[in-house]
Amino acid sequence: MLVTGFPAGMFQTNCYVLALPNATECVVVDPGQDATEPLVEFLTQSNLTPTAVLLTHGHLDHVWSVKPVCDKYGVPAYIHPEDRYMLSDPGRGIGPTMKQFIEGIEFTEPDTVVELSDGDRLEHAGIDFDVVHTPGHTGGSVVFKTVAHTENGPLEVALTGDTLFQGSIGRSDLPGGSHEQLLESIAEKLLPCSDATVILPGHGASTTIGAERQSNPFLLDMQTTTEGN
Repeated sequence: MLVTGFPAGMFQTNCYVLALPNATECVVVDPGQDATEPLVEFLTQSNLTPTAVLLTHGHLDHVWSVKPVCDKYGVPAYIHPEDRYMLSDPGRGIGPTMKQFIEGIEFTEPDTVVELSDGDRLEHAGIDFDVVHTPGHTGGSVVFKTVAHTENGPLEVALTGDTLFQGSIGRSDLPGGSHEQLLESIAEKLLPCSDATVILPGHGASTTIGAERQSNPFLLDMQTTTEGN
């Protein structure tokens, strides 16, 4: 599987493109601020056409370019219903401090929006994605799980958005966030994954569940608390 990611905009949000080998179709995940131009350039050079845009959550730095990308290629956007309101009213999700940066900018939904549910299985560009609802960073945060078939066998990949990062976890102080709920989501939905599971986060470098289990302070605290009980 081809997985390409690049940080976009002032928030350096990772936008991902996933495609099967020698395919002409792909899936785009989280096109943030200023992602449209480099994304279109890459897709054109790679002879790839998106069939869908998947959104891990509704924060502006992850959905800024979703409408122009969806409109250009005529494809749907997928988002959890609890975060859908941020597609047309992103200020409600980022708080008053950040809201000043988007004053005067009008945001609207793509023409087609599909709402996600926990446990959904999506198939786009020949790739299967399992939808895992992981509230905490936002009420509608989700993780997209898929499997890459490598020379060494199948490898699970999780696109975690702002739920889990290398060495950290997502913030929970914005509207709809909950630190306790975020920890619960990670404990119940991500920690059971195998150590080899590759984590493709919304910001920063990729990692694995095994690496985070051993060094992420939030996960270490979580496991210590569990063992203590």
